[in-house]
Amino acid sequence: MEKVFTGEWLGRPLIIKTGRIALQADAAVWVQYGETVVQATVVQSKNEREGVDFFPLQVELEEKLYAAGIIKGSRWIKREGRPTDQAILTGRMIDRSIRPLFVPGDNRDIQVIVSVLAVDQENDHDIVSLLAASAVLAISGLKWNGPIGGIRVGLIENELVFNPTYEQQALSTLDLIVAGTDKKVVMIEAGANEVPEDVMLKAIMAGQREMQVAIDLIKELAKNVPPKRISEIVKKELNEDEKKAAEEKAELLKIGEAWLKENIPAVLFDKVYYTKGERKLAVSAIKEKLDSYLESKDLGADKRKYVAKKLVEEMIDTEITRAIIEDKRRVDGRSLTEIRPLLADVAILPRCHGTALFSRGETQVMSILTLGAPGAEQSLEGLEGQSKKRYMHHYNFPPYSVGEASPLRGTGRREIGHGALAEKALMPMIPTKEEFPYTIRLVSETLGSNGSSSMASTCASTLALMDAGVPIKKPVVGIAMGLASNHDMSKWEILTDIQDLEDGDGGMDFKITGTNSGLTAIQLDTKTDGLTEEIIAKTLTQGRAALNEILNVILTAIPAPRTELSKHAPRIISFHVDPEKIGAIIGPGGKIINKIIDETGVSIDIDDDGLVMICGTDAAGVAEAVKQVKEIVHVFAAGEIIKGKVVRILDFGAFIALNASQDGMAHVSELAPYRIEKPSDFLNIGDIVTVKIKEIDDQGRVNLTMKGLEENMPLWKDEKGKSQNSGNGFGGGGSRPSFGGSRGGASAGGPSRPSRFGSSRPSAPRN
Repeated sequence: MEKVFTGEWLGRPLIIKTGRIALQADAAVWVQYGETVVQATVVQSKNEREGVDFFPLQVELEEKLYAAGIIKGSRWIKREGRPTDQAILTGRMIDRSIRPLFVPGDNRDIQVIVSVLAVDQENDHDIVSLLAASAVLAISGLKWNGPIGGIRVGLIENELVFNPTYEQQALSTLDLIVAGTDKKVVMIEAGANEVPEDVMLKAIMAGQREMQVAIDLIKELAKNVPPKRISEIVKKELNEDEKKAAEEKAELLKIGEAWLKENIPAVLFDKVYYTKGERKLAVSAIKEKLDSYLESKDLGADKRKYVAKKLVEEMIDTEITRAIIEDKRRVDGRSLTEIRPLLADVAILPRCHGTALFSRGETQVMSILTLGAPGAEQSLEGLEGQSKKRYMHHYNFPPYSVGEASPLRGTGRREIGHGALAEKALMPMIPTKEEFPYTIRLVSETLGSNGSSSMASTCASTLALMDAGVPIKKPVVGIAMGLASNHDMSKWEILTDIQDLEDGDGGMDFKITGTNSGLTAIQLDTKTDGLTEEIIAKTLTQGRAALNEILNVILTAIPAPRTELSKHAPRIISFHVDPEKIGAIIGPGGKIINKIIDETGVSIDIDDDGLVMICGTDAAGVAEAVKQVKEIVHVFAAGEIIKGKVVRILDFGAFIALNASQDGMAHVSELAPYRIEKPSDFLNIGDIVTVKIKEIDDQGRVNLTMKGLEENMPLWKDEKGKSQNSGNGFGGGGSRPSFGGSRGGASAGGPSRPSRFGSSRPSAPRN
């Protein structure tokens, strides 16, 4: 029977339903916020997976295009395919929020599937999806220390806005998602435009408070909906031999634990282990010495292997945490606030438009920037509809970067997540399209990884942008902050620049990026049950000191963006035209714009607001294309003197091309200072003459004269075409027939624009 739980959260209805849909899943819910609806299901495998050293949780988010009333835009494929990057990022965000609260010890696979069923274009489905995952786990019977809530926080004119609509998000300088329990923060995902640390802390803690209504509704759900089954591993009754074996294993672990407790500190801290390789050897040495000790106790290989697998890495983590908290000591000898050696270099590759290499200890990233024409921007299709993306950051993580040999399988979720974080960090500093009309692609190649290659990617990409001459507003850098804490978190210490052995239980990976003025991104994962305000505050303060130190290294390598682009980069000239003139540039069926492109070898992109962007590698071709486009949109005025080609001759006068699409007419009486009977006796098609605009009449027709212009004197010196009945030398007037204007038959302002790429009116025939 369906059960419905309703509440009001931040002025909008929040509804949770269960008991009607997906009844064969372990648990299923529908969560509705406004008119956005998300379904979440959870199923746990019935059998344990042997030999896994990680918690087997899968979180999948499905974006259904029908949720937004969209049919896929591909001409051939209408079914949803692989998840979009945004769906992957949202799924990762949910995973990072719920994973820390599972109770370890159960190795059965857990799969949470979140499906977006309807979106109202006001209430973001990512927050609703997070709540749905929390709600379904709350009634699943799994050992999970929830529920949690989630909320989006914006900042508009220095005022915090909770769960802002899409319209409000466009005005916000902060896009912050906070997930947590009713007491602590578990996950943070933020993008910001130089938000100060104190404001960020205020926003995080305010979000944690404002999500309580959602948490309370999920608690009400859990109180009134008993789980379908309790997640317990059925343990069979042990026989005498099995009991004896279990007791023997317990005794083995006691022996191993006693030896490790005494000997791990002696090995780990007998000297400073500066490199990852040295620390791996130290761990191997501990395992080898333990093995020798157990062998001396006449224990077989299987028993020795069992003890090592169960105890060594867990107890090493425990000792590292103890040393940090009690002795303020790290395995590599650094202080708790010390960053590993930094190295920054630019222009490391020829021909590429911008390149850089950034190292922090053994973490090393090379970023390469490529500039392209505006038309190279990426098209996106998702639940928010279709959009364009002109700045892209891609991150690669080859196996050699961690000293491993494994197949190259294409881009994984981790790579997508790291690339998106670096992209988010740099986005506020990327110049606008009007300031810098290029399409920008950054690729970060991880050459070595030992602690936060995503933050090294951010630093390397800042360097590459500056090396390429992209006028970024300020350099952006990043750092990963860690945590060492005991079981109940009564004691803890914040670590600057974490690496390998420092990311164990009771820790966190708190990534921070920013400029010298404020933060641009945050991403928090934790292996605790959540962080207090005090921990977050100290992390932000200690992180700011690290950011400033890295900024100094960046600015030493390259103090400002280069003033000139690479000679290998395309050149773009951009300018605005009257949007009503776009049709004139394009021409009938694209004839005019394609002619310019073919003649000059450029690409031309025109936005609906009249922004024209002309791109090419040949400077002369770009200049010529700019000249031709500007001629087309030029607004003529009386008194202008123009050199043009005769394109048509009639009995009453001649038509002269003022530019590629606009003609004017010189009446027969305005061709010479003497009377001409027939214009064809004086001019020929193709002649180049100089004309002056006498007037533009109320119908937009351009009236020209050749008289009084010194440039035409050679045409008149022999009185070419002079009438035998010249009279007083003045032409014979008469009203002007209704011809002229633009070659397309429109007014002097150019042909009207029927559509973005439609045809203008056909040209009048020429002789």
